[in-house]
Amino acid sequence: MIEALFDYKFLQYAFIASLLTSIICGIIGVIIIEKKLVMMSGGIAHTSYGGVGLGYLLGFEPILGAFAFSILAAFGIGYIKRKGGTKTDVVIGLFWSLGMALGILFIALTPGYPPDLSSYLFGNILSVLSSDIILISIVTLIVVFSILIFFNDWKSYLFDDEFAFIMGKKTAFMDYFLLVLVALTVVALIKVVGIILVIALLTAPAASAALLTNKFKNRIILSIIFGIIFSFFGLWLSYEINIASGATIVILSVLCYIILFIIQSVNKKIKGKN
Repeated sequence: MIEALFDYKFLQYAFIASLLTSIICGIIGVIIIEKKLVMMSGGIAHTSYGGVGLGYLLGFEPILGAFAFSILAAFGIGYIKRKGGTKTDVVIGLFWSLGMALGILFIALTPGYPPDLSSYLFGNILSVLSSDIILISIVTLIVVFSILIFFNDWKSYLFDDEFAFIMGKKTAFMDYFLLVLVALTVVALIKVVGIILVIALLTAPAASAALLTNKFKNRIILSIIFGIIFSFFGLWLSYEINIASGATIVILSVLCYIILFIIQSVNKKIKGKN
């Protein structure tokens, strides 16, 4: 595959996309795990399917529709969560179901033959185009600079948001801003692993990193490294044996977490006996 990487444009795009998305997942994944926003992120991801369907129905780029629906879901879920009028998991479930149902409805209303949505649902990193690389690059820059510029604010917000509020931090703004970053990340990952598998790629590398270190900065770095390793080997396997790239990357990510978890559990038992 290394030789083919220099010969084929689609492999170069896939490799660049895997590097960029690993950076995004490494950062956002650690944050959503720490803030216990995994299911909320899943709700945002699945709501984006409605935007994909609307794009096909009205004849514009489906990824733009996914972006619009993700942002709306982020603000909607965030607003209801902060008001506390309804249980958050109920709200997430409603947005999740509504997005998927609207996507199915819009696709059914689209004239002509129904489009192939497998790349949006399950991803195909080998089909990434130059326009997708530009989109993913923009999202990566936004996420990286958003975290670097407000790094200390993020640390205080993540580990004790009540204390951060007392110290004068704008926690409400950070709540919404984080959800917007999650929405942007979802859009960037759709072409790589698809709507269905977004949450696995967001959480598995970050969860593996959390088993090895408690420090926020180190967890982000390790999570990015894990993401790059999983993406590269998943890309290589999918190319060599002609299987789904997104699913392969996710399987490797989850297997790594399971192995690390078992090793950690065994070590704890051994230490407990000693």
